[in-house]
Formats: sequence, structure tokens, C-alpha cells
Amino acid sequence: MKKLIIVTIILFSTLLSAQSIKVRGTIKDSIGDPLELANVIATVKESGAIESYGITNYEGRFQLDLPVNNTYIVRARFLGYETSEMEITVSENASDLQQNFTLNSKAAELDGVEIVYEMPVTVRGDTIIYNADSFTNGTERKLGDVMKKLPGVEINEDGEIEVEGKTVTKVMVEGKDFFDGDSKLATKNIPADAVDKIEVLRNYNEVDQMRGIGNDQDNIAINIKLKDGKKNFWFGEVTAGAGIGDKEKGRYLVHPKLFYYSPKYSINIITDFNNIGEVPFTFRDYFKFTGGFRNFNRGGGTNFNVSQSDLGFALMQNNKAKEIEAKFFAGNFSWEASDVLDISGFAILSDNKTDIVTNSIRNFVTSNATETTNNISDQRTQLGMLKLSAIYKPNVNFQFDYDALYKTSKQTENNQTLSLVNEIENNIDEEKENKPSSINQNVNLYYTLNDDHIFAGQIQHLYQDEDPFYNAVLDLLPFSGIIPVDQNQDRFNINQEKNITTNKLDAKVDYYYVINNKSNINFTLGTTLSKQNFNSNMFQLLDNNDQIDFDDALPDPNGDVFSLINDVTYNLSDLFLGVHYKFKTGKFTFTPGVTLHNYILKNEQSGTSITQNDWNVLPDVNILLQFKKSENLRFNYSISQDYTDVNNYAEAYVFSDYNRMFRGNRNLENSLSHNYNLTYFSFNMFNYTNFNGSINYSRRIESVKYNSLLVGINQVSTPINMDSNFPDETFSGFGQFSKRIKKIQFNASARVSYSTTFNNINANITESTSFTQNYKASVRSNFRDWPNFEVGYSAIINDYDNGGLPQTFYTHSPFANVDVRFLKHFTFTADWNFYNYSDKANTVENQYSFLDANLYFQKGDSPWEFKIQATNILDTEFTNSDSFNDEFNTTTQYFVLPRIVMFVVKYDL
Repeated sequence: MKKLIIVTIILFSTLLSAQSIKVRGTIKDSIGDPLELANVIATVKESGAIESYGITNYEGRFQLDLPVNNTYIVRARFLGYETSEMEITVSENASDLQQNFTLNSKAAELDGVEIVYEMPVTVRGDTIIYNADSFTNGTERKLGDVMKKLPGVEINEDGEIEVEGKTVTKVMVEGKDFFDGDSKLATKNIPADAVDKIEVLRNYNEVDQMRGIGNDQDNIAINIKLKDGKKNFWFGEVTAGAGIGDKEKGRYLVHPKLFYYSPKYSINIITDFNNIGEVPFTFRDYFKFTGGFRNFNRGGGTNFNVSQSDLGFALMQNNKAKEIEAKFFAGNFSWEASDVLDISGFAILSDNKTDIVTNSIRNFVTSNATETTNNISDQRTQLGMLKLSAIYKPNVNFQFDYDALYKTSKQTENNQTLSLVNEIENNIDEEKENKPSSINQNVNLYYTLNDDHIFAGQIQHLYQDEDPFYNAVLDLLPFSGIIPVDQNQDRFNINQEKNITTNKLDAKVDYYYVINNKSNINFTLGTTLSKQNFNSNMFQLLDNNDQIDFDDALPDPNGDVFSLINDVTYNLSDLFLGVHYKFKTGKFTFTPGVTLHNYILKNEQSGTSITQNDWNVLPDVNILLQFKKSENLRFNYSISQDYTDVNNYAEAYVFSDYNRMFRGNRNLENSLSHNYNLTYFSFNMFNYTNFNGSINYSRRIESVKYNSLLVGINQVSTPINMDSNFPDETFSGFGQFSKRIKKIQFNASARVSYSTTFNNINANITESTSFTQNYKASVRSNFRDWPNFEVGYSAIINDYDNGGLPQTFYTHSPFANVDVRFLKHFTFTADWNFYNYSDKANTVENQYSFLDANLYFQKGDSPWEFKIQATNILDTEFTNSDSFNDEFNTTTQYFVLPRIVMFVVKYDL
């Protein structure tokens, strides 16, 4: 490892010291005022190739790096001004130069004017436009390979696009939605050679009338512009491969995809069938896939989210598991039915079979018990999504939107667990099944009466039905004092049925009065109405297959008897009226606001009902400090009311896991949160430096926590409102820095979080703290003709303290990748990651690494490409992770797929 670092330092030092000069200067208009964000580009006179480029800062200054012994044409350009150019010859002994440009304004300049060169980066207001060919060298395969080379853009571990540290959820191609609600499908599937330009749309609002009226600083969209040869033509690729892994199973890959774009309509078809561990659409993707649905009344002060009853299905560690078989189909279309009506939609079908094998050590806080488990989990997840959307816009003053998103799935899991506590074994067989479905509908209406009066209306309706089933067959019964089982059985076969239905309606009307071009006032009137039904029951299957239905639990130590049957109806109503005033003064934009809420809650169970009626006034404020066009500082503060859903109100016992039971509390009240956020953003193309960062602090008062009775590893929990003297506090920070020097990109990022929480465990208030740190630094080259590589280092430190039980885990991970084109038609790529996982107490220490490599052959412009693909070349057996909650700490070992070698053929359509 030390040799690798030394070689890398020597190599980068050599590259950075290659002889060149700096050309500095200013770009001003005819009266001497500096032009901020003007473009300057240097091309080699002989070949026309781009050598260097820059964008002026707020003083109109620029700088270029030009190698010696060549002649260049340097051009300066700014929208609305005539282009100016000059010829510069850089001799071997030349020194740094000073060259200034003066641009004369044009009468008019249209978007359709032909430009004889392409600027790598152009900034126009809130839009950053990247010319893809300026950052690629021809070895890129997918959009994600292009995106990660762009300054200010990152691709996270899930394959999603991040800009300014925020995840992009809306991707468009030629202005048409590409599977609205997710960017992973775009980065993994759009061919790199089809991409002409990438537009990053900051402060994005898809409704023309609403742009600049509200606060859209957190809204970022991506629009992909295709090359001319990809428009009005079908294009795509068909990929197929076969290979070997372990001795028992052959490996396969089939991955066809097809695209068509024209001004009137577009079609995208993506399929993927493989058993090599490439998961195109995960269970987690399904739950966070919004389908483009907007957040209702964002900033209004109420947090009420309908939870998903996923039964605690086991999740893969970084998409790694012992065995994965994936089948995936997705189709997306858009159609301009007329000049006033656009129709679009998508369908997604996924069928994943996953085998997960884990070893875990769990340390419990209060009881000081330690549980060691060996688990084998067989999962099958079948997912389906269908969305249809329509936009009707007869004129510039009126727009009507309709969206409908249907989601359905079937999830099954069979677990075999060996639990060992104090040398006592417990064999546990679990079966979990859930078949949830939901339909979410959205109607939006926008009407501009005139320049001063704008109206917006929104209605959302959610219907959701879940029926999770849980079965556990155990050697030892953990809750003999609660469940009245027949104990004269060889093993205990406990079953639980649940059904939760949700009807939720959100509606609001906004009125905007535009006072002038620097201020407006917004009035909001709206409501949220939710009705949920929760039913559950338990029963025991005997050895002779007879069934015992449970009605009531056994009496507790106080003699109280609680039911084992839930039949709950829970209603929540939120009627609110808000006002926000937005105004600009100098470099500041202020948006203070206040919202009046009337909350009515009612839960009915056990033949009685309880009603709450509360009034609250919730303030919020947003402050924007715009230092320059590409540099700003934002502050947000809000008070929010947090309401839970029906799962925490149902008072009969339910199973959460084989050693955890839960009972709701019908007297729960809301919690109150104070939220602070400070965000800084700087996109500086003058010195090729980009930085964004944020600091967050939240303080939650009377939060919903858990009163837990912990005996050994067995836990019974009930939600309560924690006393206001024990607030939950979380402080987090994020920073991301990148700088380009010549053809070398330096990147660094840090993410830290410190939280303090309280719980009531065994009648004692326990304090838990968590301090997590994640650091990453890398150096990456971006040469057009030379080999490219990246080296970096990441460190994760998780420091937990549960009620005086401290534990600290470390993960140190150097990584490297290389991309080499050789012998004209061959390309070799390799990715290596090393992990050193340990804890402070020296009880755990594992070292492992993953090495993947690909060898491509493609002759010239031939549509055929051949690849030898090898994954997990070192045949690593497992990975490690750790987790934390208020009751216990867990460290887990995940077993992964073996070495797989594939021969893959791709044909470009």
C-alpha cells in the first residue's frame, strides 16, 4: 500500500510539473464593466482541439494553462456580445502572459446562432451546461461514467446523481421525463455515446408561472441533450453474456435496451436478466421511488408520514449477498398529443431472488447480554409500478396536471437463525410475507390572473393496503409471560396476521400577490385528512396442526390484561392557514412565514374513543445571501409538529421480531421539532474550485420514544412521549470540495453526525450518543490520450455509547481504479477496494478487498463490442458493517458472491 502511494505521488508530481504557462486577463464590455461568467477557450491552431478553458469571476478575470511549443487561438464570448479572438504563440522559454478582451454588444443573439466551437462549461443564470465530449475520452459506457467527470457533480454509491450534496430525483432527456422520480435508472442505462450536453437546472420549477415566486433552492433537475444522430432514430444496445462462478451454478447476463426520441414523442425500454449480482432495481429503490410526486405543503410545519410495514426484511449490504438473481423490465414514454396536451408514463416490473447469509454479534445495553446469531435468509421480492401523467396547458396563464402512481409488490422471506445466548441455543425458523399495494393520485392547477395575481391548487390522495404475515417456529418461547401458548409442544409455532389500510387526502390553495419584482406575499389554505384501520391477531399451530386463537395476553405483574387482537380506527385532521412574505434587499432574500394549524386526532379501539384537539402556530424563515451569481449562503429555520401513524396507537401486542414485541399507546401526543440548516455553495470556474457544505441542527421535544422492558435479549416496547427535559438532539455537517489543476481532479468530502437520544429501558432513563464520521479523498485524472486512473482513501468511524456501554468501529478503505486504452481497439478497466474493519476494543478485526476488471475490444466504429468481465477476482467471502440503536449495538458479517468470470457481447443498435 505504501508503495502504491509513493508511486502515485511521483506520477502526479510529474504530470503537474509538465511545462506550461498561465494566460491571465479580464473580459469587459465596451464601457469597461467586467462580464461575470463569460467564456474563454483556447484551441490548438493546427488541430482545433480544445487545450484549456475558463469562466470569468465577478471581476471579469480568467486564467488558462497552455503548454509550451504551440500556437493557440484564444476566444472570448458572452451571450449578447460579439466574440473576440486572438492568436497566442507559446515558445519553450515563454513566461506567463496577460491578455485582456473587450466585447462589443450585439443588437440581438438567438439560441439558434451557429457557434464554431463548443465551450466545455457554460453558466446561464441557474443553469450549468456541460459539453460531454469535453470531459470524455471514449472509454465511457454509461451516463454515470460521464457524470462523475463533470466538476460539481457526483455519483453516489447507489448510482444516483448528486449536485451540491443533494440527490437529483428528476432526470429528463430532451426535456422529456426519464422515469420520473429516480436518477439511478438514467446513470446505469443511457449510453454515454448518445450524450451531447448535460444541463444542470438549479432552483428548478417545472411550472412556468411559479418560477422565482417560491423558494426552489433545493430543487435540482438534470436534462440530457442527445447528439444529432440519436434524434428521430431508434438507438440502443443488446448485451448478453455467459460465464462461470462456483462449481454448482453457471452465470448469465441478458440486458437489451431501446430508445427513441423525437419532438413529438419518446420511448425508453430497459430490460435486465442476470445472476451475477447486478441488481437493477432494489427493494430500497422501490420504497424511495417517488414517481415525481411533489412534497405536499413543504415548509408548512406538519410531519405526518404513513409508514411501510416491511416486517424488517433483511437488506443486502451495498447490494452484496451470497446469491442474487434479478429480472427487470421498465418502459417509459412521453407523447405530445397536441399543442396543449402532453401525456407520459412508465411501468416497472422487478423480480429479485436473494440469498443472504450473515453472522452477527449484538450487545444489549441494560441487560449486558450478548447474542451471537447465524442467519440464512431466502428472499423473493416481486415489484410492480405504473404511472400515468398528463399536462394540459391551453395558454401561458393556465396549467392543469394529473398524475396517478400505482405500486404493488409481493415480498416473501424464509429465515433460519441459530441464536446463542449464554451458551443456550435457540433454533428459529421464520416466514414473512407482505403483499402491499397503493395508488397515489395528484391534481395540480395553476392560474395566472395577471402579472400581480397567481393561484395554485393541489390535491393528493393516497390509498394503501398492507397485509403482512409473520410466522416464527422456535425452540424457546421468549414471551411465555405474555402469550398464553400450549407449552406441551416440541416447538412453538406462533403466527401473526395484520392488515393496515390508509386513506389520506391532502388539499391546499395558494394565492400569490406579486408586489413588485423584488417581493411577493403568499397565502395558503389547506387540510390533511387521514383515516387508517389497523387489525391484527395471533394464533398458535400445534404439533397435530390444530389451531389456538389468542384473545387476551396473560396478566402482567400489575394484574392488567391486554388484548392480542387489534381493531383500531385512527383519524387525523390538520386544517391550516399560512402566510409567507418574500422580499429582496441588496444581496439578501428573506422569506419569513407563519402557519396556524388546528389538529384533531381520534382513535377508536376496545369499544372506546379518545380525541385530541390542538391549535398551534408554527413559524419558519428562509434567508438567502447571494454573494455572486455562482456563490451563495442559505439559512433555514422552522418549527414542525411531528405526528405518528396508526402503528403506534394500536394497544394490543404485535410481534416485531422473534425476540421483540410491541404494544402501542393510544394516549400518544405529537412531538415538537426545531430545525436549523445553513448551506453554502460555490461554483468557481475561474480557479476550477467547487465547494458546497451544510450544517444541520435539530432539537425534538417530547419525542415519541420507547418504554422498553428488556430481559436478556427479549424486549417488549411501548411508545411514550419523553419528558421535555430529555430532548433528542442531532447535529450533522457535510462538506464537499473539488479542484482541477490541468488534467488532474482533486476531491475531498466529509460527513459527520452527532446525536443524543433518550429512552426508558427497564424503568430507567438511558442516554445514548452516536458520533459517526465519514471522510473521503481522491485524486483522478482526465486525459484524452493517456491512461486514466483514480486513487483515494476513505475512513468511517462509528462511535456509539449506549447507556454507558461504549463501542467504536473503524473502517479504513484505500481504493484505486484504472482506465487504459491500448493497441487502438482495446480498453482495460479495473476497480480495487481494500477494507480494514476493526473496533477500538480489539475484539473484531477483518481485512478484505474486492477487485473487478474488464477487458473490452471494439474495432473502430463497429457496433460489436466484446468483453471479458471478472468480478470479485480475489474471491473475497464476506463484508462487515455495524449499526446502532437505543437498545443494542450490532456488528454483522455478510457473505457475498464468489469470483465470477464472464464473456459478454454487446451490439449497438
